[in-house]
Amino acid sequence: MIRTETAWVLFFAGLIFVAALVLGVWRWQQSISSPEGTAHRYVNVAHNAALMYSFAASAIIAPLVQFSDWPAAINIAASVTIVGMFAGTIANYVRLARQATTDNQMRDRKSSLRGVREVLIIGEIGGTVVLLAGFAWAQL
Repeated sequence: MIRTETAWVLFFAGLIFVAALVLGVWRWQQSISSPEGTAHRYVNVAHNAALMYSFAASAIIAPLVQFSDWPAAINIAASVTIVGMFAGTIANYVRLARQATTDNQMRDRKSSLRGVREVLIIGEIGGTVVLLAGFAWAQL
């Protein structure tokens, strides 16, 4: 039987994958209408990130949740942190693509970007380590 928290991770991975497909249409539309045959850099980045994050959530995060020995609350907190940060990152890339004011957010960064990056690093790595530890505890 699949755990409820695993089902939710897979559901959100599916939503991210649908977003990737829609972003792929946006990328294609920009590519065919551009004289250079390319989409804006952050349309490409958003599309690629959504594809990678959807597969990471479904192929790595969901199985770690499913076979973790932690209580549901810990698995939920860790997976919501990870998947939420994936979604927030994709949303930021879409924002940058819609604004089309930069082709490199690191070069044109705002001072607040450092704090956001630190939260992403701690949340994504920390959440994954928590799930990996629960998996290792139960399965190894």
